Amino acid sequence: MSHLVFLFIISMLINLSLGLQMPYMTTDPKDIAGKSFDYIIVGGGTAGCSLAATLSEKYSVLVIERGGSPYGDPLVEERTNFGYSLLNTDDYSSVAQSFTSLDGIENYRGRVLGGSSAINGGFYSRASDEFVKKAGWDKDLVQDSYKWVESKVVFMPELTQWQSVVQFGFLEAGFYPYNGYSLEHTQGTKIGGSIYDQCGKRHTSADLLGFGKPNCTTVLLNATVKSIIFDGNKTRAVGVRFMKSDGSSSKTYKVHVEKHKGEVILTAGALGSPQILLLSGIGPEKHLRDFEIPVVVDLKQVGRKMSDNPGISLLVDRFSQNRTLEPPQVAAIAEGFKFILESEVLPTNITTTRISIAAKIAFPKSKGRLKLNSTDPRENPSVKFNYLENKEDLDACQEMALHLQHVARSETVTFFLGTQSQDKLVAGDEELKSFCEKNVRTYYHYHGGCVVGSVVDEHYKVNGVKRLRVIDGSTFEESPGTNPMATVLMLGRYQGIKILKEREAAEEEKEKYLSPQGSPQPQP
Repeated sequence: MSHLVFLFIISMLINLSLGLQMPYMTTDPKDIAGKSFDYIIVGGGTAGCSLAATLSEKYSVLVIERGGSPYGDPLVEERTNFGYSLLNTDDYSSVAQSFTSLDGIENYRGRVLGGSSAINGGFYSRASDEFVKKAGWDKDLVQDSYKWVESKVVFMPELTQWQSVVQFGFLEAGFYPYNGYSLEHTQGTKIGGSIYDQCGKRHTSADLLGFGKPNCTTVLLNATVKSIIFDGNKTRAVGVRFMKSDGSSSKTYKVHVEKHKGEVILTAGALGSPQILLLSGIGPEKHLRDFEIPVVVDLKQVGRKMSDNPGISLLVDRFSQNRTLEPPQVAAIAEGFKFILESEVLPTNITTTRISIAAKIAFPKSKGRLKLNSTDPRENPSVKFNYLENKEDLDACQEMALHLQHVARSETVTFFLGTQSQDKLVAGDEELKSFCEKNVRTYYHYHGGCVVGSVVDEHYKVNGVKRLRVIDGSTFEESPGTNPMATVLMLGRYQGIKILKEREAAEEEKEKYLSPQGSPQPQP
C-alpha cells in the first residue's frame, strides 16, 4: 500500500468519525486541467477553506492548495507534537515552509491544506469591536460568521499545569482584570479558545470543507498557481495557470472560471497573494519590468505596507529539559491592547524543550515591502519588515521587555521553576534598547501586501481588474485580536456570504430586467 493511499484511508476514517463528508481531493493536475468552475480559490488555508465551504452552498468551487493533506499527519494533528513541524522544513513538501526576511529573522508559512492553522499554536481569539468598526464590517454578520466557525473547530481548553502557573504570573505582573475563558479581545488575563479538542487533536480550517457541499467542491493538492489568466483586453480574470509543487516539472496547466460570472479569489496569505499578483502582472510597473513580466495593472501598492508584529521572548527555565510540549492557552492583554503576552513549551530538538514567555507589539508603526525573487512561484518572495525601524516601536519594545521581566520574576513562576526571583534582569534605557535590537523576533503574525483601500476595495476586489479578489491576512493593515487566525477564519465565511448575497441580488435584477413588462395578465 502506497503512503498516499494509506494517508487517504486514515483521512476518510477520521472524517467519518467527525461526521464530515469531505470534498473530492486529487493530486493529479490532469484531473483539473481544462475544466471550468464558478469560483477558483487559490490557497486552501485559513481563509480559503471557510470561503470555499460557504460558496459551495450554491456554486462549484475549486480550491488549489500548494501543499498536501493534513489528515493522518501526526506532526499536524497531535498536540503532543506541537512545534515539531517547524523543525523539519524542506524546499517542496514540508507542511511548514521556512523563509528568512531581509531583516535576518527566520519565519514560517503554512504549506498544507489548512494553511497556518495546521502549524500554529491553535490559540483562538476574536478581533476587538474597534477593529471590526474600523474595517467597516457588518457587526451582526461578523458575529454570525465567528459563531459558525466556533461551532465547528473551536474548543475550550483544559489548562495544563504550566499554563495555570503563567496565568497567575500574568496577574502578578498587573494584567488585570481576570476574564476567565473568553473569546473576546478584552484587556487583562484570559483563557482563549483552541482548535485543539479535549483529546488533543487539532482541527484545522480544512475541517470546514466538510461543512460545505462536497459534491460542489474540488480540492487540488500539491499544485502551485503560477499566474492568473486574463481575457484578451486584460480587464477581467478568466482562470489560472498552475504547476506541480514538487519541483519535478515546470509544465503548466490551465483551469478556467465559468464565462460571464466566475471569479478567481486569492487566499494565499500575506506572502502568497501579493506574490501571485506580481507574477500575474499586477503591481509596480518598474518592478515587473525587471522580471520581464507584462504589465496588466500598474498597481504600485502591491507588496507594500508589509508588517510583522515585533516580538521578544524569554526562556525562563534554566536549561533544556524533556517536558510535554504545550501550545499557548492563556493570554495577557495590556491596557489599550498595546502588548500581547503568551507562553508555550517548545521543542528545541526532537528530545528537548524550553519554556518561553513571549510578547508582541500589537500595533507596530514600522512597515516593509515584498518583492519577487524570481518568476518561479514555488520560491519564496523577498520580504523586509523593518522591525523596530520606527522609534515608537523601539520605545514600545523597551516597555514590553519590562513587562516580560515582571512575569518571569513573579513569585508563582519562579517558585514553579525553582528559580530565584531577581530584582533586575535588564535595566536602563540603553541596555533595554540593545536587548530589543539583538533579540527582536517574529510572532508569526505578519500581514499586509494587498491592503484594503490601496490594492483591494471594500469588497476585496482588486483595483483595476474585474472578477479578481483577495480575501486573507494580506488585506490587513494591522493584526486583529491576540492573533489573526480567528478573524481570518471568520473573514472567509463573512465574505463568502457577502458574495452569495451579491450574486443573488444581481441575478434577481437580471431576471427582473429580462421579464416581460406590461404584458396582459391571463383572466381567471
